[in-house]
Formats: sequence, C-alpha cells, structure tokens
Amino acid sequence: MDLQIPRVGITSVGACLPARVLTSQQLQDEVAGGTGLRLPDGMFEKATGIRTRHFAADGEYASTLALGAARQALDGAGLDPLDLDLLVFASATRDVCEPATAHLVQAELGSRAHAFDLSNACNSFLNGIDTARAMILAGRARRALVVTGETPSRAMRRDPGGLAEFRAGFAGYTFGDAGAAVVVEAVERGGILDVETETASEHWAVGGIPGGGSRHPRGDEYSYFRGGGKELRGVFERIGGAILGRVAARTGLGWDAYARVLVHQVTLPYLERFVELTGVPAEKLVVTVDSLGNLASATIGVQLERIRSELRTGDRVLMVGLGGGVSLMTMVWEVS
Repeated sequence: MDLQIPRVGITSVGACLPARVLTSQQLQDEVAGGTGLRLPDGMFEKATGIRTRHFAADGEYASTLALGAARQALDGAGLDPLDLDLLVFASATRDVCEPATAHLVQAELGSRAHAFDLSNACNSFLNGIDTARAMILAGRARRALVVTGETPSRAMRRDPGGLAEFRAGFAGYTFGDAGAAVVVEAVERGGILDVETETASEHWAVGGIPGGGSRHPRGDEYSYFRGGGKELRGVFERIGGAILGRVAARTGLGWDAYARVLVHQVTLPYLERFVELTGVPAEKLVVTVDSLGNLASATIGVQLERIRSELRTGDRVLMVGLGGGVSLMTMVWEVS
C-alpha cells in the first residue's frame, strides 16, 4: 500500500505597514531634544544602517496591523474569514495582557476559528507557522491563519533620563512597526519541508521588555526595551553556525538550492556580519532593515510578502529567525 506523507504549506501571504514614516535623523532629534544629550549628526543611521522606519499612529495597535495583513492574505487566497478553523496571533507585541489579542483580531475579521496567542520574541511568527502546521498534521485543524502585529516603537525610550538610560535602550532605536499574515493548509506538493531550532535560554536576560508580567506588573520604567545589541549578536554568532550546518546536512540543500533566504534583521551591520559568517549569497537576501528597521516577528513575513509574486512552483525559501531568549529557528518552504 502506497502511503502518501501529508504536506502542509503556506498558500497566501499578507503584510501591512502603518502610513507614518520617520527618518532616523528625525528620531535622533526627538530623542536628543527630550534628554538634552548632544549626539553626533547622523549617529542613528551610521550606527544601524537604518534610514527610515514606519510607526503606528495613535489609534493603531498590534491588532490593527495584524488585521490589515490578515485581510490581504485572505483576499489573495480567495477565502472568507469563516473558512478558517484556526487563528494564531504570533507576536512579541499584544494589545492587552488579557484576553489573547487573537480574539481582538478575530472579532474584527469576522471569523469563528479556534483562536489563541503565541509569543517567543522575534521568532513568534515562525513558531506560529510551525504550530499551525503541527495542528493540521495532527488533524486538529484544516486551514489556519497565522498573524503578527508588531508595534515595538512603543517600547522605545524617546526621552531617556540621561546617558546611561540612552545607552541601555539604544537597541530599541532600531525598531519599526508592521503586520504580517500567512494562510497555512494542506498542499499537494512542496510545502514546509524542514524545521530546526536552537535555544540558549541561559541568555534570557540579555535583552527584552521587563514590564507587564508578574515580576513588574506596573511602572512605566519597565515598559521600555532594554538590552545589549552586542551581547545578543555575540550569542547568535556562537550558536548560529551549528543550526545552519544541521539543516544543510539533513536536507542536502546548499545555498544554490534556495531561490531566496529570508533572515531576521536588526541592523544593516548585523546582516552584513551574517553574510560574512554563513557565506549566503547576498543577492538571495531580501533587505528590509535599511528602510523599515527591526520589525520584530513581522520581519520575515514582510519579506515573504515582498517576494511572493516572483516565486514559482518548486522554488525553495529558507527562513532564518533570531529571537531574544535566546532562540534561533529555520524553516525550509517549497512553493506548491
């Protein structure tokens, strides 16, 4: 008897960027004005390679951006919201602590799916896709919508109280806001071929937003991103090569096998270092950090939406996620 292995893949993609655009110099001027620090002209752009980024406006939330991306993904697939039986809001940002932001998205979308949140810093979206795939393979769902809405700009300290606070929060000045969404369902060929993870949780305190949980439930001082970009980069460099080596050994796929390589992007120098360490051909990357900044978990979804129209059946895409905690994750997807 010929048993066919079930396949699950991404069948539609959506993305949403808020309309407001701020240059790095405008942001730097605002930060300097709020604290009185004298900063070298062009410092933010020179240090990060980020020229511009999009910020959510008043009245725009994580759910707003997720909803915009969700509608685009459903329209692209010709689906009605009621065609969904699973909705995963997979993001580092949420609208409220309770209930799950997935319910806020679903209420506006008009679907009736099983809905829940999943959070793992900048790897949230890839984790959400992997979870949806697992639930479909387990027979728990038929068609899933995985969405993210990220507004990390609101964790950016715009008025640091001095040089120490400015330095502690500098990594936050890389942030930009965005939403992304994918439809995940059974496919006849291709689909998600491989998933790999590497986790070093002993480094969880290197960076993050300490407020909002049981340790620091209140206090604005805990609501800002704090962390050392160099420390995070060092951890990723130490453990990143191993995960890519395992993927190549297991799948037999080298860089030439991929039409595109989508990588989480924090700064332009960080991305250039990734190219140097891994040997990935730079032309296979989709560079977004220079114009959009660090989009947290929405980064790979936005990149995927930008290249979706150029991909053809049989093309393979490697996605490489990096998240605070610290976690790395890869996903190999073949277009169906």
